[in-house]
Amino acid sequence: MNAVGRPIARVDAVAKVTGAARYAADEQVAGMTHAVLVTSTIARGRITALDTAMAATAAGVLGVFTHHNLGRLPRPRPQAAPPLQDDRIRHAGQPVAVVVAQTLEQAQYAATLVAVNYRAEQPEVILGDHLGEAYLPPQGPDGTGNVYERGDVDTALAGAPVTIEAVYTTPMQHHNPMEPSATIARWDGNRLTVHESTQAMATVQDELMRVFRLPRANVRVLSPYVGGGFGAKGRTWPHTVLAAAVARRVRRPVKLVLTRAEAYTGFAHRAESHQVLRLGATRDGRLTAIDHTLTQQVARAEGRFATSATTTRILYACPNVRTTRQAVGLDLANGGYTRAPETVVNHALESTLDELSYALGLDPITLRIRNWSAVNQETGVRHGSNHLRDCYERAAERFGWSRRDPRPGSMRDGRWLAGWGMATAAHTAGGQAMSGAEVTIGLDGRAEIRSATQDIGTGTYTVMKQIGADVLGLPPDDVVFDLGDSAFPSAAPSFASSTVPSTGAGVVRAATAARDQVIALAVADHDGPLYGLPPGRIAAADGFLFHLDHPARRTSHRDVLRRHGRPIRSASQPGRPMTRAYSTGAVFVEVAVHPVLGHVRVRRIVGVYDPGRVLNERTARSQAIGGAIWGIGAALTEHTLTDPHLGRILTPNLSSYLMPVNADVPDMDISFIDRPDPASHALGARGFGEAATTGVAPAIGNAVYHAIGHRIRDLPITQDKIIAGMQRSETGRI
Repeated sequence: MNAVGRPIARVDAVAKVTGAARYAADEQVAGMTHAVLVTSTIARGRITALDTAMAATAAGVLGVFTHHNLGRLPRPRPQAAPPLQDDRIRHAGQPVAVVVAQTLEQAQYAATLVAVNYRAEQPEVILGDHLGEAYLPPQGPDGTGNVYERGDVDTALAGAPVTIEAVYTTPMQHHNPMEPSATIARWDGNRLTVHESTQAMATVQDELMRVFRLPRANVRVLSPYVGGGFGAKGRTWPHTVLAAAVARRVRRPVKLVLTRAEAYTGFAHRAESHQVLRLGATRDGRLTAIDHTLTQQVARAEGRFATSATTTRILYACPNVRTTRQAVGLDLANGGYTRAPETVVNHALESTLDELSYALGLDPITLRIRNWSAVNQETGVRHGSNHLRDCYERAAERFGWSRRDPRPGSMRDGRWLAGWGMATAAHTAGGQAMSGAEVTIGLDGRAEIRSATQDIGTGTYTVMKQIGADVLGLPPDDVVFDLGDSAFPSAAPSFASSTVPSTGAGVVRAATAARDQVIALAVADHDGPLYGLPPGRIAAADGFLFHLDHPARRTSHRDVLRRHGRPIRSASQPGRPMTRAYSTGAVFVEVAVHPVLGHVRVRRIVGVYDPGRVLNERTARSQAIGGAIWGIGAALTEHTLTDPHLGRILTPNLSSYLMPVNADVPDMDISFIDRPDPASHALGARGFGEAATTGVAPAIGNAVYHAIGHRIRDLPITQDKIIAGMQRSETGRI
């Protein structure tokens, strides 16, 4: 029986629910000390005085480090300033000192004794106040330029029978993984080992090599368990560099764990955005032009940019497309990848398409199917597979879309207004380099597979075990997949929905080579039942090798290895970058809106997705549910509030940064097309984790419009905006 496709339970589940899983902060290292940050209370200015005398003499303190005594550190990457290098304050919450002590409590107390004086300047932190200062930043980290154009957009818009122009804004939002970011750094001479909560072990290793000028063999990163990442743990952030730097200075291992509040300024967030879209179309709904301008906040000092209007360029058939991304430098921490980065642009695009459907009098599904494309519109290359039309049709049937009255405000449930909306989910799926992997098959016929990847909660341990089992022809119980150690063959980071296509491809290559070795041994074994047979006619399944034409002629992996007398090993090296694929889906949502109180309740979500081959229905469904919850939060609750005068984040905790809870989340109908993508090197599977969230927020926004007849273009959709919209809408009468 094939392992791939079966809903096998997560292999790490028992360890996690029983507390046996050891996360970065759980590791016990001999002689470990504790570090605590002192962070800036202003958002812009300079440090004029730093008094560390009282802190340095407090009980248990081993050192207090500031820009005066830490020493010079190279940048871990371009446009990323290393911490504690000068007196400039670039954003509130920036580290200005770090205290190391024997115990956590001693370090926490000593940190309160560090006195810092500032010369504060008035910060600028509101994007909308500075749109006139937008500029084209350096090329983004995704390798794409800031301006893309095909065709003649201006001429096409001028001649379009129907045009729509809309402005959509999204707020600053923050990742909130259950596990705060943590580092334990230990030096052994000139060798550095870090226990790190990361979704990018290779990146952390590379950047620590650069900062401390070490060869690769001298930097080891360990991360067997990660309590959520979502982009927050995709780089080497200041706390990791500081932990390693001060550990070298005190000559003791150092643990540094961010507090929840520090996590709001210690790494990147989803930057606030302002988007202008102009669509042109024929009267029968064929797109003739798309002009999409995206402006986002970046840190004034760094200017790094993350989001790109990829969906706009790729997804729909349209001959004239222009996307422009602009930056506004503000006195805030830099924005960065947040799962899923394309949620921002998808929301604006899918919402504007909904507006176009009403202007044309077309069903929103009809509009999208009419502009479906089997070809990547940016590259002109045909998608490996694109079953998005099937997603629309299946999801519409499961949702009961044919019963929808298209008139806004026409559907009611008692005193509640009902709204039905839909949107396309779409996200890039891979594009990273093929990962490396190694396979060892022992004399007992069991296999161990290793790769320096990470499992950020998506099920990597489980699905890689399934891939390895199928390729090797072994039962899943006879295969162990190990990850979380940079000493294993190098793997791509777990972002851009790349783990399955990248690590999966590495596992397939290594496991194929190992299986072929076993077959070669079997057909060369004079005492074996497969002796002398053509290797190409030997198959492997369920722990046995057998002749395809005469299945009764078989032998087990274990018998072959025992007769061979020693284990076999094979490895695949990291390869060239893979073609960036695309995973899609259709999301349908029903909301109920209270016409007096402005409450929005998400009552139903139906999602049908095309991720290529589904490796494990259970873990894939979990990803879709998690993505939908992200989408509910993005649409209705999540927004980081910043004091416009002081530049401080006002919601740096889980009590004031509002995320959906169980009472906000309805039952969900999730299903998959489940057809292999012939272009995939991972048994037909594509990356999927981030695609699921991208269609939910616009589907909710479109459903709210259908319910109340007023379009809310500024996320999140809160009660005050609903009430204001109802006052301007005839559907508000009850």
